[in-house]
Amino acid sequence: MLRRFVQGGILAILLVVSWAQAAEPPLKSESFLVADARSLERIALRGDPAEPMPIASITKLMTAMVVLESRLPLDEEISIGKEDVDTIKGTRSRLRIGARLTRREALLLALMASENRAAMALSRHYPGGRPAFLRAMNVKARMLGMHHSRFVDPAGLSPDNVASMQDLVKMVRAANEYPLIRDFSTRERAEVLVGRQRVSFGTTNRLVGRDDWRISLQKTGYISEAGRCLVMLSELSDRPVIIVLMNSQGKLTRVADAQRLRRWMEAGGAVAGSGLAARSG
Repeated sequence: MLRRFVQGGILAILLVVSWAQAAEPPLKSESFLVADARSLERIALRGDPAEPMPIASITKLMTAMVVLESRLPLDEEISIGKEDVDTIKGTRSRLRIGARLTRREALLLALMASENRAAMALSRHYPGGRPAFLRAMNVKARMLGMHHSRFVDPAGLSPDNVASMQDLVKMVRAANEYPLIRDFSTRERAEVLVGRQRVSFGTTNRLVGRDDWRISLQKTGYISEAGRCLVMLSELSDRPVIIVLMNSQGKLTRVADAQRLRRWMEAGGAVAGSGLAARSG
């Protein structure tokens, strides 16, 4: 019994040492980037940080910033129309055509539950309609120095919505400046009146609300071309970091990768990197 206990302790120590010595965390995501949230110093990287790739529903962070910068009334009611139905991927929604909800509720559902029709409706109820909204998204991206990004729809359904990992770090840091985006993206659950029925929606990120995680902002994404993606701003080892995980294939891989990343950092694993701001071109 004592021997097994000692052997188990030795194995645990060896595991911690091996993780700390690893040049990068042992993640399953095809590409990832971890950066200090304040300095943008690179902590860990796999893949080309400047390569554009499909970002799926991570797009909705940019959608939220454009909505909030428009200063349109958040308590104004908007409607779900036929134009908001997903004709690209055929995803379903519990927001039926004709449903009415406030702009605030649509923003909440887009960020928390990744509701595609909510994001599409937000763009349609913008001065100049969806074309003007998309122009505003791309202008905002250029203002943030996101030089490898392009937005063609507000929900992230099209694989032509692309950004590089270093672009996503910049977008997450910018989105974190909006208290409402921080609040809505980290809600666990909410009820919204759809017609005469109250409908419950939940977060797409099972790490939200866990006591062992301090997440300031997050957004998940998935389409087949992008795989399962995740961006988060969280505190790991008393250090605020931005996490970008791209193209995870299993349903639970991106969550498991976040856990593996935290253990790697707690074990002392971190590599000195260059700041992204100086390499944004």
